[in-house]
Amino acid sequence: MSKIAVIYHSGFGHTAKQAAAVAEGAQAVAGTEARLIKVEDFEAEGAFVDAADAIVFGSPTYMGSVSGPFKTWMDATGGRWYARAWKDKLAAGFTNSASQSGDKLATLMQLAVFAAQHGMIWVGLDLLPGNNSSQGSVEDLNRLGSFLGAMAQSNNDQGPELAPPPADLATAKALGQRVAEQAKRLK
Repeated sequence: MSKIAVIYHSGFGHTAKQAAAVAEGAQAVAGTEARLIKVEDFEAEGAFVDAADAIVFGSPTYMGSVSGPFKTWMDATGGRWYARAWKDKLAAGFTNSASQSGDKLATLMQLAVFAAQHGMIWVGLDLLPGNNSSQGSVEDLNRLGSFLGAMAQSNNDQGPELAPPPADLATAKALGQRVAEQAKRLK
C-alpha cells in the first residue's frame, strides 16, 4: 500500500478544495491511501507523513509566495531536514490564487526548492498546456499552463463553493493520480 500525504494551508477554503481533489486523484489509484493534513494539524499527523511514500505540498499564493502559515510550517520541519527523514520520498505541489498568473510559479518553485532541500524527488505535472489555442477552452485540463505543479485560479469574489473552477480541480486530481502512480511504480 502506498501512502500519500497531502499537506496544505488554505486561507479561504479554495486551496482546501484543491487539496481534496489531489487526494481524490491519488485515492483513484488502487492500493493507495491518501490523507489530507492541514499544516495546523501536522504534529498529530507527523507519523503518517514520515511513513508516507510521497508528500504533496499545497499553499495559496499570497504576495508571490506561500502563505505565512505554510512558511512557518516549512521552517518548523528543520529537525526532519537535519535527520534526512524525507530523503528519497516523492514530492509534488499545488497552489491557488485569485489572478490568472498571480505569481503562482514562484510559489511552486519555492515548494520544489523546499522538497529538494529535504532530499526529495519532485514529480511535475505531465499535462500539456490547455486553453492556449483558438480551439482551446477554459474547461481544458492545465488551462493555466503549468508543468511544475497544479495551478488553480479562484475569483476573489467567489467562495469555495464556486471556485476553483472544475478544470482546475480536474488538473489537481490528475496531479494526485500521477504522484500515486509513481509511488506505486517505485514501491
